[in-house]
Amino acid sequence: MAEEKEEYSASNIQVLEGLEAVRKRPAMYIGDISEKGLHHLVYEVVDNSIDEALAGFAKEISVTINEDNSITVVDDGRGIPVDMHEKEHKSALEVVLTVLHAGGKFDKGSYKVSGGLHGVGVSCVNALSTYLRAEVRRNGKVYAQEFSCGKPTSQLMTVGESDTTGTTIIFKPDGDIFTTTVYNYDTLANRLRDLAFLNAGIVLHLIDMRQLDSEGKPRSETFFSRDGLREFVEYIDSNKEPLIPHVIHLSTERAGIPVEVAMTYNTTQNENIYSFVNNINTIEGGTHLTGFRRGLTTTLKKYADDNNLLKNAKVEIAGDDFRDGLTAVISVKVLEPQFEGQTKTKLGNNEVAPAVTAAISEALGNYLEEHPKEAKVIVEKVVLAAQARHAAMAARQKVLRKSPLFGGGLPGKLTDCSSHTAEDCELFLVEGDSAGGTAKLARDRRTQAVLPLRGKILNVEKAMDHKIFDNQEITSLFRALRVTIGTEDDPKAPNLSKLAYHKVIIMTDADVDGAHIATLLMTFFFRRMRPIIENGHLFLASPPLYKCKMGKNEEYCWNDVQVQQFIAKYGERTQIQRYKGLGEMSDEELRYTTMSPEHRILKQVQISDAAEADRIFSMLMGEDVAPRRDFIEANATYANIDA
Repeated sequence: MAEEKEEYSASNIQVLEGLEAVRKRPAMYIGDISEKGLHHLVYEVVDNSIDEALAGFAKEISVTINEDNSITVVDDGRGIPVDMHEKEHKSALEVVLTVLHAGGKFDKGSYKVSGGLHGVGVSCVNALSTYLRAEVRRNGKVYAQEFSCGKPTSQLMTVGESDTTGTTIIFKPDGDIFTTTVYNYDTLANRLRDLAFLNAGIVLHLIDMRQLDSEGKPRSETFFSRDGLREFVEYIDSNKEPLIPHVIHLSTERAGIPVEVAMTYNTTQNENIYSFVNNINTIEGGTHLTGFRRGLTTTLKKYADDNNLLKNAKVEIAGDDFRDGLTAVISVKVLEPQFEGQTKTKLGNNEVAPAVTAAISEALGNYLEEHPKEAKVIVEKVVLAAQARHAAMAARQKVLRKSPLFGGGLPGKLTDCSSHTAEDCELFLVEGDSAGGTAKLARDRRTQAVLPLRGKILNVEKAMDHKIFDNQEITSLFRALRVTIGTEDDPKAPNLSKLAYHKVIIMTDADVDGAHIATLLMTFFFRRMRPIIENGHLFLASPPLYKCKMGKNEEYCWNDVQVQQFIAKYGERTQIQRYKGLGEMSDEELRYTTMSPEHRILKQVQISDAAEADRIFSMLMGEDVAPRRDFIEANATYANIDA
């Protein structure tokens, strides 16, 4: 191991291109310049530390959110090399931090696999930060260099001695580039938790110096997993009733590709498969997911046929029936991953599919043979899923039409807009006819459509397929949106090819009932139309709670702080009107405050961590009461009580 450490030097750093364009077109390199891009900077730095851990040189990584929203990332790896780079005539540290696509991960001898390879590296973080300081503990010394906006502001300095090794990166994102520079603790916690599960044995710390307790100690969490993906699946399914008592786990290597899979079944009808390549969450799947599904289906089908378990099925078994109630996490490590697009969301390497198929076929086959009782329970659930699918077929035909203008047609309560350009069109989902009537008067007839919903829609977390597609409000949603069921890749997936509106806006009363209806609708979209969220189409409207008036001065307020500010400005005799529902507002008020693009506040619904979102929805909307009660008790302090 000592010899390997000596080999990691400036000669291992390969330079591919310059850094000039990053500040001019930051979204091209980090996805966007909003909250998502801001957090991506942290991921790029942490990815470097994870690469050290994967190579066997680091065990502990610490991420600190400082008081000023700067970030400090510390690892105990080998430390970035500081010797002179032969071609660039500057230190290797400066090359890594000032040249895009420079680093040891491009030299196959330094890292076998790398999570940040398709990304832009720490140099991009440097380019988009007003201040960055790198400290390297290496060769018994501590070296440091400072930068601003990608350019060095100091020479490489020796600032001390150290008997440890590792790298510390401190950076402050540029407020002139990012729309927000405030870090979200939970977003970072979710990412570090995933990394701990994906890399068993690595310790990750998260510290928030902005939040101190009564003793002056910062908010902090430590993430560590001994069993890796096995624990990941147990965590995701912690609020679901298990169908089998075990998590089926395999960790092997096929055709030079390390493959790790953990899977189990629960009593729900939901399929939840999360796939990763080199620690990158491949949201759109790819060849590794294709290989897993093929291996799962063929292995289960062969076992069921060999043991004569399908004789009483009486219905045709389809591939997706084998994934009913399945929760799985797939993680592969690929030397040269081919991702489709800059977003790293779909793996394209053809050689990965047969490797994963072979791995899952062997491991699952062994499990089924060794656990015949559990195998029988799984096959029985597959048969039930097939029967439920056939029972739901008639109801599903309501949304399985080639054109929304024929057959079922558009829902009667939909007040559509005149434009047929989906990119310009918005659909407001409102509760009840009263609010619906006001919204119809307040809307822009050209681009805004309104669909009133009757009361609280069905909780799809608890419902069977045929109940869901037999529900009038849910079929109205499918028909209004022009969404059908079934794509080329998945017969159960929603098909958005004819989507009529690129903004779907949930507009409910600003009270407890309104929040519940919004939660039910978000549960529906997460479970049954997730691409609507993933493609950025789902929003929450923000109607005001109050109207404050003093003489000729009038303002709408969304919270008590704004009310107090108005009173402080205009006096105690302020008239305060509390809106208890959208129906209490006039159409002019609703248009101005909540529907007009010029003045309204829209909150876009995003999924930062699908596995964590799945766990939360199961807890809040599922059958099990105990986890929900614990969550409410733990978070009651933060609740907004509607008086």
